[in-house]
Amino acid sequence: MTGTYAAYSIGLALLFAVAAGLVGSFALMKRMMLASDVISHVALPGLGLAFLLHFNPLLGGGSTLLLGTLLIWQLQKKTGFTNDAMIGVVFATSVAIGATLTPTEDLVEALFGKFERLSPYAFAIGALAIITIVIFIFYFKDQLTLAMFSPELAASAGINLDRLNLYFLLVFSLTVLVGLRFMGGLLAGSLIIIPATTGRRLGNNISQFLLISSIASVTAVAVGFITNSFLHTSQLGPVIVITSALLFFLGLLIPRK
Repeated sequence: MTGTYAAYSIGLALLFAVAAGLVGSFALMKRMMLASDVISHVALPGLGLAFLLHFNPLLGGGSTLLLGTLLIWQLQKKTGFTNDAMIGVVFATSVAIGATLTPTEDLVEALFGKFERLSPYAFAIGALAIITIVIFIFYFKDQLTLAMFSPELAASAGINLDRLNLYFLLVFSLTVLVGLRFMGGLLAGSLIIIPATTGRRLGNNISQFLLISSIASVTAVAVGFITNSFLHTSQLGPVIVITSALLFFLGLLIPRK
């Protein structure tokens, strides 16, 4: 039974990698990597509060992720300051609050995640979230692409750009939330960001971009689990991020066509 629960965890991590590659590709094309990274860090106060009050960390992280997503969306629409400046404030404040609230013994887990075995129920919830993410990306792929490259044409075609941006931010937050269990608040956004840079480097069109990003993400997770099994460490997140970074640097050695 224990082996089965471990298989659920590995399966969900690999499914998460697919979603991370897809979402990261559009985050990179939208030039919102800083906002993307901030969204993952906004989970830290919720994680810290959950550890402090002894309730499910995913509930705490998910709550602050939702609030942070709505805040960033509003900043992109209404602030008189530059987005980078306001996003920097959100980032620094979230990390400080999270570090303050999180008990010292749980701080490493909150920042870097911890591999835990999943029950079939938890796997089903996570898989449903990932299916929702993948369906959204493929259903709105053309709208997202048009909005990025020609906002005026997208608006004239009846696409509500503000609403589409909010939907994408919510999907990004949902992706981060799934990854929090084993990547932690500090690294959850990394698997979304780094493989996308590999896909951008090697892909010649959007379809190749999405495919390569997802393959790089899945490969990083798979290699991370294999390496982790030999090292016998619970710090899976850092191993996955290092692997995804190595894949990016290896991609630099491949000549572009």
